[in-house]
Amino acid sequence: MVEQQLVVKNRAGVHARPASLIAQTANKFACEISLERDGMTINAKSIMGVITMAAGYNTVLVLRADGSDELAAAQAIAALFDSKFEEE
Repeated sequence: MVEQQLVVKNRAGVHARPASLIAQTANKFACEISLERDGMTINAKSIMGVITMAAGYNTVLVLRADGSDELAAAQAIAALFDSKFEEE
């Protein structure tokens, strides 16, 4: 299992477009991928789940990936956060 902390770096936070990018990216991988915030854990492959996290600017999320391609999945999703979802 891969676990890492991610920080929402874009000013608008995780709204519909970033949530869609996260879910689309997560769905490319076979492993289970989850995001956690304040004790709430969601399936990162679900757009609605990601949106319900209401992750604003500077929110810290814990990414967990578990399965055969967990490392690649974690790196791909971390890259989205690092690029600020290509919004800035």
